[in-house]
Amino acid sequence: MLAKKKYGQNFLINEKIIQDIVQLIDNVQKNDLIIEIGPGKGALTKYLINKPCNIKCIEIDKDMHKYLDKYQSENCNIIYNDILQVDLKNLICNYDNIYVIGNLPYYITTPIIDYLIKNIKAKKMVFMVQKEVADRLTAKPNTKNYGYYTLYLNYYYNVYNEIFVCRNNFNPIPKVDSEVISLNVRENIPIVDKEKYFKLLKDAFSHKRKTLKNNLINYDFNKIQNILNKYKLDENVRAEQISEEVFIEISKII
Repeated sequence: MLAKKKYGQNFLINEKIIQDIVQLIDNVQKNDLIIEIGPGKGALTKYLINKPCNIKCIEIDKDMHKYLDKYQSENCNIIYNDILQVDLKNLICNYDNIYVIGNLPYYITTPIIDYLIKNIKAKKMVFMVQKEVADRLTAKPNTKNYGYYTLYLNYYYNVYNEIFVCRNNFNPIPKVDSEVISLNVRENIPIVDKEKYFKLLKDAFSHKRKTLKNNLINYDFNKIQNILNKYKLDENVRAEQISEEVFIEISKII
């Protein structure tokens, strides 16, 4: 079967990498659930079914039934639907821990992660994403990739680079390399007003070439300056130079 461009299909064909990805979902128990997004031809599925828990595979392309239907069983349910249309809260009822795994299409990576965060609290999520996206999601302060979405995602999860995947490991070969990342739920999420905190982050990174002071022109910057002074940060500092700890402290005084 030819890959369908409209679904961003690129099939991973390196068996060693496939097995390494599956091994990142570990220590699952009988009453846990693994959600696989975009199983495609079942490259990951054929190994996931050996896990001692239930699996729900969500595939948008109904033509994949010729590859996936053989995995349908009491413990493995194949659902042909768009992940963004699935009632996840209903899907995860009665399970202890939720794990998510998948090769996310490049054009819709962020909407899928947002949808998952808003609807479930997964213990761990493992995704293959475009290398450029992985760099942004795992970025540290004082790097060009560090931005609003880095901090947004890190509010909920500790994010790590796991496996670099060269483009030649896919069929068809995409134009970019990929990276497998893991998102491990933060047990101690910072105590802040989320709405205020995320708005602060959006405003702070609204124009990356501008200083924090210029981006936060509608805020009482005298209060913010006190926090910056505490951390020995200049008033001309830019948002990408500021850590989560400092942003959280700022959000509490504005």
